Amino acid sequence: MAKIVFIGAGSLGFTRSLVRDVLTYPLLKDATLALVDIDEEKLGWAKQMVEKLVAMGNYPAKVIATTDRKKVLKDADAVCVTILCGSVDIWQHDILIPKKYGVDTNVGDTRGPSGVFRALRTIPTMLDICRDMEKLCPNAIMLNYTNPMAMLCHAMQRTTSLQVTGLCHSVQGTAMQLAGWLKIPYKDLDYTCAGINHLSWYVKLERNGRDLYPRLRRIVQSNRKILNEEQVRNEMFLALGYFVTESSGHNSEYNWWFRKRPDLIKKYCTKGTGWNPGHYAYILKDYQQREKTWRKGVKAWLKEEKPMSLDRGMEYAASIMNAFVGGEQYTFNGNVPNTGLVTNLPHGACVEVPVVASRNGVQPIHVGALPQQCAVLTGLTAQIEMMAVEGCLTGNAELVYQAIAHDPLTAATLSLAEIRKMVKEMFQRNRRHLPHFKNVRL
Repeated sequence: MAKIVFIGAGSLGFTRSLVRDVLTYPLLKDATLALVDIDEEKLGWAKQMVEKLVAMGNYPAKVIATTDRKKVLKDADAVCVTILCGSVDIWQHDILIPKKYGVDTNVGDTRGPSGVFRALRTIPTMLDICRDMEKLCPNAIMLNYTNPMAMLCHAMQRTTSLQVTGLCHSVQGTAMQLAGWLKIPYKDLDYTCAGINHLSWYVKLERNGRDLYPRLRRIVQSNRKILNEEQVRNEMFLALGYFVTESSGHNSEYNWWFRKRPDLIKKYCTKGTGWNPGHYAYILKDYQQREKTWRKGVKAWLKEEKPMSLDRGMEYAASIMNAFVGGEQYTFNGNVPNTGLVTNLPHGACVEVPVVASRNGVQPIHVGALPQQCAVLTGLTAQIEMMAVEGCLTGNAELVYQAIAHDPLTAATLSLAEIRKMVKEMFQRNRRHLPHFKNVRL
């Protein structure tokens, strides 16, 4: 009988989907599902939701819930982490302060000044979880869904011997989107995707051994609806020749090209694109709205006779867990240390590459070099993330400033002196939440 711990179970929709997927596997249907969250109210709702899933499928699973992860980590087989350190009142300043200086942020959970400060607050908690796992379940696999993915995973992979990999749905999500544009079944799409989280590239995109990129280029150039569906990513594809993961809104933050002037934001990041075109503070406004309505949504879901399908979804986690406890091997894109896997990205950086999960754990697959035109931005960003993590682990605020000074969007918008002033203000705003930084002088 497997034991699976969900830390951050108060991420209600995500926990619900992950548990549903877990229970679809015969080897996991009788698992002990341990839910952990420091928010007692959300934890209580999470327990009710998971219990409803168990009852709907008549599964022999056991559900327990606690605010103390140490009570349930012992002998766990897998630990899934979906935490958020700090309320909206805290992390909103990651977006509001840069905006004051001219750095216009769409989501701010992955990189740039907003992502870096989220990492600085979150890394200590992630490392505390690792220390507890080392003592209580050293053979378990940790599957991290928390952002900023690459920085958190890099910090953990540098400091623990645990098997840690980060999971994101942007790889398979984008591949499904491309299959739709190409009008081919997703199962017929053969791809290799590599890079860093939210900035990985489909270095191979084929069907039956035939390169699909010429056809994709023709579609993007000739179909205005598809062109407008992902304005930023399609512009990058037409310029660089390879398609990148994660939405246009996110990607507009990660480079020099789309958010440095109001006219460019209006052209590429406000309308005519998909679910997240890139307008300012998208995720902040979304969370503020969710804070008002989430209880109503949960109560409605619990009252519905059949609130969701019990069929497996698209997330990787359950398939990895199944492989880890002895089920069939499973190949996915995971975030792992670069041990020569991507030869023109920094050694030791957290890279997102194909990985095989089995009862032996996770084994990443060698990819080789990224195309040069993709490696420039990706390699710089990986180095920035490594600098930010080093600054966090050593309490070096100057190194954090230097990392943010090299961020493409920040550097395209501000001078070095302006960046220093902005970073200083962000440290001052976060001083209660960053006790590992002593006597910050910038």
